Amino acid sequence: MKIGIIGAGQWGSALYFALSQKNEVYITSRHKHQLPHFVSFDEINKIEYLVLVLPAQVIREWLATHPLSKEHKVLLASKGIDIKTKKFLNEILEEYLPQHNLAFLSGPSFAAEVKKGLPTAVVVNSCNEKLAQTYAKAFPDFMKAYVDDDIVGAEIAGAYKNVIAIASGICDGLNLGNNARAALLARGLVEMERFAHHFGAKKDTFLGLSGAGDLFLTASSKLSRNYRVGLGLAQGKELQTILDELGEVAEGVYTSEAIFSIAKEENIYTPIANEVYAILHGKDPQQSIIDLLERT
Repeated sequence: MKIGIIGAGQWGSALYFALSQKNEVYITSRHKHQLPHFVSFDEINKIEYLVLVLPAQVIREWLATHPLSKEHKVLLASKGIDIKTKKFLNEILEEYLPQHNLAFLSGPSFAAEVKKGLPTAVVVNSCNEKLAQTYAKAFPDFMKAYVDDDIVGAEIAGAYKNVIAIASGICDGLNLGNNARAALLARGLVEMERFAHHFGAKKDTFLGLSGAGDLFLTASSKLSRNYRVGLGLAQGKELQTILDELGEVAEGVYTSEAIFSIAKEENIYTPIANEVYAILHGKDPQQSIIDLLERT
């Protein structure tokens, strides 16, 4: 296949490496990068099959200023919720492209390990099974790509797990132990599924790669930016200082705000996400632990 990748950050460049194993791949970005086959947006726009890997909070504006044709096929590899509109990313893409031309990538996949060619399993979700299979077959041998149709479940799981990962980093930063982290992740998975069920997601999605798989990975390793945000908060660092040290986007910071707002509007019970939101806005992490443990 001939594939164009939009976004040259850590994950975009990792997918560029992976998809280049079997395909002719070109890449572009908002900022110029020294990568082979780095081209302008105008060149990328001529390619039918695209992979969109921009930060979640810039996708809506980017699509508005870089119009794609209705014939483009797009695999979205970003994870998050737009905090301005409180819309899931699939809803935003559907404003610009036909639903049957869209697919969504999910599953546990650190960019650093993909770049090393280490075994990885992902899921391509789409209402168009033929399109999902086309993208799935484009991945290299070291990446097993499954196909599913639970777009909403995959989108919410990919966004929500970043918030639970911040909570997990706080838990470990406070040295609360393995028992506490296991309980947090188990209850976090239940909370993710409860939130997603409200929007029609499938329960099975949260028992597989998109849900439990991605959550356990992101919430238990310093390779995770969101986990490192939690560690920093537990150490008493200011949020802006943490983000400056990361030098990259931690989507969970934005997603926590979106989930807090949506849950309040829709009356969905999200205690862990609520506490992460409160800590990001100045609440003492130790007090959050007490409040979580005292819940009925």
